[in-house]
Amino acid sequence: MRVVLDTSLLAYTEGQGDESRCGMALRLVEQLPGTQVVLPAQALDEPLRVLAAKARRPAAEVREALLGWADSSEVADSTQQAFQAALDLTVDHQLPMWDALTLFVVAESRCWLLLSEDLSNGFTWRGVTVVNPFAPQRAELLGLLQPGA
Repeated sequence: MRVVLDTSLLAYTEGQGDESRCGMALRLVEQLPGTQVVLPAQALDEPLRVLAAKARRPAAEVREALLGWADSSEVADSTQQAFQAALDLTVDHQLPMWDALTLFVVAESRCWLLLSEDLSNGFTWRGVTVVNPFAPQRAELLGLLQPGA
């Protein structure tokens, strides 16, 4: 199953955030085959800001971390069509623009699972289901990512 990681999961796996979430994110990502991970291009933007500004990591170190993510995963680019669809999602579902853009790119990339703590857990659109991996009750779909499932 192709899975998308939202920006917060990338930041957590890089050690930015509370210890519990960082550990959970790292364990989850370590279980995912790299060939099944898709990153929307815009998902690489926020970790840059968070890691460089908030964590005060050197820009060159942050660049290397993000390039490592891009090299080990498929990166899905945004298009004009994606932007227009995101505007519709923003109006029709009251989603923030950045989240709407991510959701459209995920759907166009034929991914069915978006791991995000920012969107509503369980929200489904065009076959994409949002799962918050930090939610108290783990979603059934998240169980499919576990080895042996």
